Amino acid sequence: MSKVQWICISEKRGTEKYCIQEAELKVDWGIVGDAHAGNWHRQVSLLSLDKIEDFRKRGGDVDFGAFGENLIVDGVDFRNLPVTTRFKIGEVILEMTQIGKECHTHCRIYHQVGDCIMPREGVFAKVVQGGVIHVGDEFEVLPGISKELRAAVITLSDKGSKGEREDLSGPALCERLKENGYVVEEYLLLPDSKALLKKELIRLADARQLDLILTTGGTGLSSRDITPETTMEVMTKNVPGIAEAIRAYSMQFTNRAMLSRGASVLRNRTLIINLPGSLKAVQESMDCIIEPLEHGLKILKGEAQDCAR
Repeated sequence: MSKVQWICISEKRGTEKYCIQEAELKVDWGIVGDAHAGNWHRQVSLLSLDKIEDFRKRGGDVDFGAFGENLIVDGVDFRNLPVTTRFKIGEVILEMTQIGKECHTHCRIYHQVGDCIMPREGVFAKVVQGGVIHVGDEFEVLPGISKELRAAVITLSDKGSKGEREDLSGPALCERLKENGYVVEEYLLLPDSKALLKKELIRLADARQLDLILTTGGTGLSSRDITPETTMEVMTKNVPGIAEAIRAYSMQFTNRAMLSRGASVLRNRTLIINLPGSLKAVQESMDCIIEPLEHGLKILKGEAQDCAR
């Protein structure tokens, strides 16, 4: 049985964490008194003791908490567990929400050693059942993962991202997904930036392991419309039938639908679909795909079998 070896917190972001013997964990918040707690998906960070010891053997002189980790646990290879895996520590239950994170500004450890393990080995979790934990408590990986379909919505709009135009399509997509039983993990409003969109598609697919990402906007003929090209760059498989079906369905409402260049692809086990930018077109597109979409995603998750008609 694995155990909690260390508990680390810091009262201020940007400062190294220090070790404590016990901590209170609050639902949808994190560790009480820790600067990284909050109403978001990265409430508690976890790192394997084995990974820290390996790093030390390679010359890294680091204290526990130096990587920004909250919980150090022995005998668990976190990175090879799927997102939504749950952990039990006494009465506390955590749910894994993300693997690794992008390092925007290299930390002191990176500058000292030339490497940092948290971006690739650390994981994050949210608190789904609160309580008090202690150093030495047993750490249990619970069997089974969530069967809920998890999604994100990204709106691409230069004016929207500047606050010059209200985004109607993105929130409408979020509501439509929720009405059909999806858990919408993130909603993002980005400018028409290839670099930003690519970064977020990779993060949402790889680190958050979402089932579905819907984008709206950036599918037309303007020089700023870069959504399909960016989507194709991150794909591992093409799934053209969805985008083709959307265009064919929308042609009954307007022949301008033929000008939409939206793509539909897989990045590993995440389905990414580009939708047009207008609210009306988004609603029509969802009317077209919402019913078969669930079946396709369940096939992708291994929860259903494909069937010929």
